[in-house]
Amino acid sequence: MRAVDIIIKKRDKGELTRDEIGFFIKGFVSGDVPDYQASSFAMAVLLNGMTPRETTDLTLAMAHSGQMLDLSDVVDLAVDKHSSGGVGDKTSLTVLPTVAACGLPVGKMSGRGLGFSGGTLDKLESIPGYRVDLTTHEFKKQLKEKGVVLTGQSLDLAPADGKLYALRDVTGTVPSIPLIASSIMCKKIAAGAQAIVLDVKTGLGAFMETLDEARVLANLMVDIGKLAGREVVALLSDMNQPLGNAVGNSLEVIEAIETIKGGGPEDFREHCLHVSAHLLVLGKRAKDLADGRAQAEKAIADGSAFEKFHVLVQAQGGDVSFLDDTSKFGRAKYVEVVNAPRSGNISQIQARSVGEAAVILGGGRAKKSDSIDHAVGIVVHHKVGDKVGKGEPLFTIHANDESKLAEAREMAFAAHSFSSGIVAPLPLFYS
Repeated sequence: MRAVDIIIKKRDKGELTRDEIGFFIKGFVSGDVPDYQASSFAMAVLLNGMTPRETTDLTLAMAHSGQMLDLSDVVDLAVDKHSSGGVGDKTSLTVLPTVAACGLPVGKMSGRGLGFSGGTLDKLESIPGYRVDLTTHEFKKQLKEKGVVLTGQSLDLAPADGKLYALRDVTGTVPSIPLIASSIMCKKIAAGAQAIVLDVKTGLGAFMETLDEARVLANLMVDIGKLAGREVVALLSDMNQPLGNAVGNSLEVIEAIETIKGGGPEDFREHCLHVSAHLLVLGKRAKDLADGRAQAEKAIADGSAFEKFHVLVQAQGGDVSFLDDTSKFGRAKYVEVVNAPRSGNISQIQARSVGEAAVILGGGRAKKSDSIDHAVGIVVHHKVGDKVGKGEPLFTIHANDESKLAEAREMAFAAHSFSSGIVAPLPLFYS
């Protein structure tokens, strides 16, 4: 078998066999297949696509390129959730303790933010002392004893994916749906997940901007799951406007804490309850979505979800006093409220622009080596469809640099559009 023949076959719209895909990925990881051939392969896939079976074989080849985490000796069913990224998406911080409080153990490996999309690990690190570098032994022990883990990827999971993604980033092959789907699913399978809830975002602040694109990706990931013997549910959710109100690391943690205590923005609370319900059904702890939702609501109302968040933070070395008194979180030097310039109904809050404004303030990364300022960010005070009077607070900026504040203000301001007519609110979920 030769790598060049596999590239030619895909270039000519042929369907690759499992052995061909396995040979190519194995050779790429070992160095026998050079980067320029892997780049050609990625471009051929981008242009000609892959069948669900091919994409599944690619996913499994990448999953098996490194260590495979087996959680069967720790939990009866390993569940996981994945969000395809967005602005203000702090869902894991609320959902994981909530479902764990309902008796469903859940361990998740999360990533860092890059570009306008925030990362769960960066948010958690705004809690002093919180460790995101658990070893495999620590991960399994905590999952067994505490029933909840939220950490970074310490294992050598799916090294083929990391290597291929780095190439895709610089060769214009990131937007390939089979490559996106296999990249997401290979890490979940390698991390031991048997049942997965996928939160696939669509809209102006998502990687899949149109509903059709998001649906294709979601269907493909569900197909991969079925073919790989996993149970997968994909939710298509809106990311045209920020989720919740807070965008920025410690601001989002505070909002997640408020929500887990029974408060928080209505859209974010509703989103978390819906995702929690799906996880509880998939994890065989609820008979249907209504039962799952009722369990999640009860865990929040009786304080057991917040108590589980305490358990999580304490187990990973975080200072739990910050959960009880959120005023302890570091505050930005400048806090400026920006008011509405006119009366009207809000017709758009461009999620990507708000996310990029938070990056300008220092709350995100333009490149991987950038450091994060946990205190900065933006809190939007309204949702699409809200009626706003002239002079009412529109958004609040938290900044540590006056020149960055001015730039972020302009960008966040431009993200808001007004209409004199009635504007329908955006749906939280499409299907």
